[in-house]
Amino acid sequence: MNDLTRRGFLASAATTTVLALAAPPASAGTSPSRWARPGGRVRPMVRWWWPDAHVDPAEIRREIDQLADAGFGGAEIAAVHHSIRDKSVLDPAGHGWGTPAWNAAVVAALDQAARRGLTIDLTIGPSWPAAVPTITPGSEAAVKELAHGSVAVAGGTTYAGEVPPPAVAGHPVRKLLLVQAARIEPAHSTRDETGLDPASVVEVSADGGRVSWTAPAEGEWLLISYWERGSGQRPESGPHTAPESYVVDHFSRAGTRAVIDFWESTLLTPAVRRLLKRAGGALFEDSIEIETDALPWTPGLLAEFRRRRGYDLAPFLPVIVLRDEDQVFSFDAALTRHARKDYWDTISELFNENHLAMLRDWAHSIGLRLRAQPYGLRTDAIASAAVLDVAEGESLGFKNLDDYRCLAGGRDLAGREVLSCEAGAYQGGAYTTTWKKLLRTMGGAYAAGLNQTVLHGFSYATAPGAGWPGFAAFTPYNGTAGYAESWGPRQPTWRHITDISGYFARIHQAMREGTPRADVAVLRQTGYTKTGLGAGWFTGSGVPLGWTHQFISGPLLGLPAARVARGRLAPSGPAYKALFVEGDKFYANECTMTVEVARRLLEYAGAGLPIVLLGDWRAASVPGVARDGENERLRALVAELLARPTVRMVTAQADVPAALDALGVRPDVRYATASTLLHARRVAGDVDYYYLVNGKHVENPKPPTAPIDHEVTLARTARDGVPYLLDPWTGRIQRLARYVADGDGIRLRVTLLPGESTVVAIGRPGLFGTPARTSPHVVATDADLVRFDGDALVIRASRAGTYTTTLSDGRTVTSVIGPVPEPVALPSWRLEVTDRRPDGTVTHRLDLDRLAPWSEIPELADVSGVGVYTTGVRLEGGAYLELGEVTDTCRVLVDGRRLDPVNQLHPVVDLGRAAKTLQVEVATPLGNRLRVADPAVYGGLTRQQYGLLGPVRLVPYGEARVAL
Repeated sequence: MNDLTRRGFLASAATTTVLALAAPPASAGTSPSRWARPGGRVRPMVRWWWPDAHVDPAEIRREIDQLADAGFGGAEIAAVHHSIRDKSVLDPAGHGWGTPAWNAAVVAALDQAARRGLTIDLTIGPSWPAAVPTITPGSEAAVKELAHGSVAVAGGTTYAGEVPPPAVAGHPVRKLLLVQAARIEPAHSTRDETGLDPASVVEVSADGGRVSWTAPAEGEWLLISYWERGSGQRPESGPHTAPESYVVDHFSRAGTRAVIDFWESTLLTPAVRRLLKRAGGALFEDSIEIETDALPWTPGLLAEFRRRRGYDLAPFLPVIVLRDEDQVFSFDAALTRHARKDYWDTISELFNENHLAMLRDWAHSIGLRLRAQPYGLRTDAIASAAVLDVAEGESLGFKNLDDYRCLAGGRDLAGREVLSCEAGAYQGGAYTTTWKKLLRTMGGAYAAGLNQTVLHGFSYATAPGAGWPGFAAFTPYNGTAGYAESWGPRQPTWRHITDISGYFARIHQAMREGTPRADVAVLRQTGYTKTGLGAGWFTGSGVPLGWTHQFISGPLLGLPAARVARGRLAPSGPAYKALFVEGDKFYANECTMTVEVARRLLEYAGAGLPIVLLGDWRAASVPGVARDGENERLRALVAELLARPTVRMVTAQADVPAALDALGVRPDVRYATASTLLHARRVAGDVDYYYLVNGKHVENPKPPTAPIDHEVTLARTARDGVPYLLDPWTGRIQRLARYVADGDGIRLRVTLLPGESTVVAIGRPGLFGTPARTSPHVVATDADLVRFDGDALVIRASRAGTYTTTLSDGRTVTSVIGPVPEPVALPSWRLEVTDRRPDGTVTHRLDLDRLAPWSEIPELADVSGVGVYTTGVRLEGGAYLELGEVTDTCRVLVDGRRLDPVNQLHPVVDLGRAAKTLQVEVATPLGNRLRVADPAVYGGLTRQQYGLLGPVRLVPYGEARVAL
């Protein structure tokens, strides 16, 4: 299939299959109540792990209620039980995936979800990858591999004997595909691969499992056999069914049909079908972890390859085959690279067409969307994201934010809304993961386009053999603390879960407003993700200055949205200002491009799109094995492209910014200094929404992320637009009083701690229920803060004095703040701790003359639970309460009244005007208790520092009105 046909496949997918299920965009509009109380569609979800059907429908209903009460919008049911080592307790015949007991539990979940306004997603099979119990390894629909064998034959000698058996053991039922001979060419050898002469490859006949062949006199030769067989792969941590399930072929329609047929015949009972219409969300498929010691394969691949690539694969099989995931043979470097590229491109197309698209269309027929993690093999995940209704990434496997940007590019060019993430699967983090860690992990991902969080995860209450605190899908894991996390009522921090879920929901809501915007599209010849490979200059140098980018791949250029108007690519979507192309990072950085893509870029340049090419593109080649005259046609098109006035070619990354500047390309957001600030922009009509976070590109950056405090200029759609601060923790909205209107932008100061985020909207005066003020705003002040109070301006400071404020109309005004009390340290507290234990709870009461971690207090050294700190104060004016360090979550009460949710990454609370009693409620993970309750599994954990660690200060402030 040529590029045009592939593009046509994606275009058809984008314009036809999603329409029946397209939901209206999630939009808070400008209603303050919708920001304060986000709807179910934007609320976070959980992976809901069941120990197959060892579940009670009544408990299922209780757990749906727990999730609804906690502020979640949905759950994904998954049969996962890696922690159960004694598989004899599973009873797959009576309580396996797909049994009547399983279906009854699904009915209970769907019915209660419908009652509570939640949606339920269903995994495509038990555990992962997709598998069904109706096939065996030898079935047509089962996953296949191509194994090779070889034997050396000296020049001029004859080999007569059995066809060389596979080099790696596997399923005994196998089919001989063909036998070849090839001459060894040492000049083509690498450290790990045996070099072969491509011109010497010939097919050798075999009869009855035997071969007789005489090698030419010159050189040393190899006889190579190729065996097609089922791999026998089963889903993770089975058995889940009886008979046992086997993984399906993900590259053939037969494999996908086996999945659909099992659902139609066994899982989709009349009750399930009826309830899916009320509470069904999506069909979900986890990452494509096809495990084989040979080469991923599918019957008919040779014919499909010829149809799509225009030449025979067979002569190139020697450099394609794998052994233990490693290449075995090689031709010359360029030919080897191009042949492998063609093979994996073919696999990618078959996966997208025969698996994802077919599943998506069927899911639509039963009222579901298709959500999937389209990576794990060397396939075009960017193109896959355009096929899916919802593409999903993961915080565990994704190496940095560019992995999310790959999926975001496919989503946005296809006009999809949601990019999801499996969040918080930390290895060894069971029962020690804090919400603060998760918040810091996820902060940057939202700036890369993520707008749905699926927590990993929520375990069903119990299972055969499970001890306190209950069944957990991934812990114990190999006898020790496993993967995080089993969130839920078993965790003390669940007491504060509505504060956390509300934060996630508001971030999601902001990140689904209108349409996304990105400065630059980075065109990739190979659309892999989960690789950590970024974009030249942009990832390392552009992002710290305010630039944003997404990745796209060749097949996406055929989508309806991939057009140029007014100098923008995809003007109705991300509206890229420029296209950036560099060498293929997955294939030796070679400057490659298909002829069809080159033609498309020529069209774009003619329509006024700025294009920057990095590298020497004058000698470009096609990505795969070139057909006669193909490279010459490509180079002629590239020469024409380079002659266009909107195109620049640079040879070094350092020259990219000058090329962009010469083309008049500027970022939407500009930082006053290089920064770890990350952002995402979305535009809804004439309102701009900016998500801002002091985030991190990788999980453990070096040096660590530091606090930021600098000016930022944000582009605005409305010329009279003014900025609003949308607090994702409290749900409150206020118009900002201090900023500078800078032409088509707004300049304001951003101060954030590591991981901390906020949302700024820019729109006409009077949005979000605020007064449509005509009074001037502040452009500069030496006070700590300035705010609007109705139409009045009020300054705030922690010290008495005369403060100078400059207004937007040019006037300078002074204001006097009278005496302000000095800050007060609060070291002494009364502490009451509810200690979670296997046999119930125990209460500890202590008087503290200084704050310390529980691990340093003998009575609390191994305690996990909820602690309430109480102290008396005398506050007769405004003051902040600075909590300092807290582990893990906290709430604050003043005179028994609970305040707004605390920003867990910056726990400073405005107490208001008066207070006599302060209470700080702190909840912890369970790890410290489990260290002693289950030392065989958790005894190796490091004791964590729980509690209110401080230092805690009361910081009074004074206020004064600004004379207008």
